[in-house]
Amino acid sequence: MAFGVYIHIPFCSRRCDYCAFATWTDRHHLIDAYIDACRTEVARAELPRATSVFVGGGTPSLVPAASLAALLADVALEEGAEVTVECNPETVTPFLVDTLLDAGVTRLSFGMQSMVPHVLTGLGREHDPAAAVRAARLARAARVPSWNADLIFGGHGEHDRDWRRTLDEVLGLSPPHVSAYALTVEPGTPLAADASRHPDDDTQAARYLVAEEVLTDAGLANYEISNWARPGHECRHNLLYWEQGDYRGIGCAAHSHDRGRRWWNVRTPERYIEAVAWDRSPIAGAEDLDAPAQARERLELSLRTRHGVPAAAIGDLALLVDGGLVEVVGERARLTPRGRLLANEVAVRLVVADSE
Repeated sequence: MAFGVYIHIPFCSRRCDYCAFATWTDRHHLIDAYIDACRTEVARAELPRATSVFVGGGTPSLVPAASLAALLADVALEEGAEVTVECNPETVTPFLVDTLLDAGVTRLSFGMQSMVPHVLTGLGREHDPAAAVRAARLARAARVPSWNADLIFGGHGEHDRDWRRTLDEVLGLSPPHVSAYALTVEPGTPLAADASRHPDDDTQAARYLVAEEVLTDAGLANYEISNWARPGHECRHNLLYWEQGDYRGIGCAAHSHDRGRRWWNVRTPERYIEAVAWDRSPIAGAEDLDAPAQARERLELSLRTRHGVPAAAIGDLALLVDGGLVEVVGERARLTPRGRLLANEVAVRLVVADSE
């Protein structure tokens, strides 16, 4: 049975203007203690063997490579498990890549965001496009089994030609996987405080459709609203989330799921380290979904994927098909590219009763 482990690394050298994640730029002195606490949490949890591990953040590649390798070695894996580590391009070195490969990492995810300098500046990113190119070439030279180019569209100052340039230059690196997300305004971020930099919905919709066309033509198939991959390179860990599978979160602010029960750890690294050191639970809160809530969530998650949902699970199906939002293949209904832009409009029409 599939089981995932997510490890949260909360350290960054700079917080991007759009970021609302649990990350900090002034806590690097805690890295060693934090990794030790994560290793302790893994040991105490007595986890089943994982079919996938995802190390995210933050910037995992800011942690010394040997420390990451030691932490990963503590996680028991099923044979053939997928192990992903997120990396900022400017932190990627041959030593880092080689060390992670030796530690069993099978997949790297590079936060490229854009290949246009002024767009990266507008997003508050530190790296330049050349760093993204170097990171991708290092992954290819080291024969990393798979890697992802993580992109954001709709940033302030980005033009249509900039987005097309980003797609073309990223495709020139032959990525096995591309994630492309519309810039989102999160409360409390510098982006939220500056209305002049907020993205335009219509512009973002147009750029999403460009991404769908360009990436599909290049042989990367959409398998979830924001993710495209060559055959066999879909992110198995993320598929676990979209299939409502079970997973365990390690580290501060990390979330876990076990058959309808969710819980999450304390948000700050200091509180997390202290809780583990004193042999206290780092859990900050939990919730239980009843059977109807689980069934609805399962449909909502599946709707995001290329597998869609049972056609009987969508109310007003004929209307949505006629409107070009949904297509029916056999007994399954799935979102069209236009429908992905309005996924929430389709989701509110999901019917749980007798749908599974």
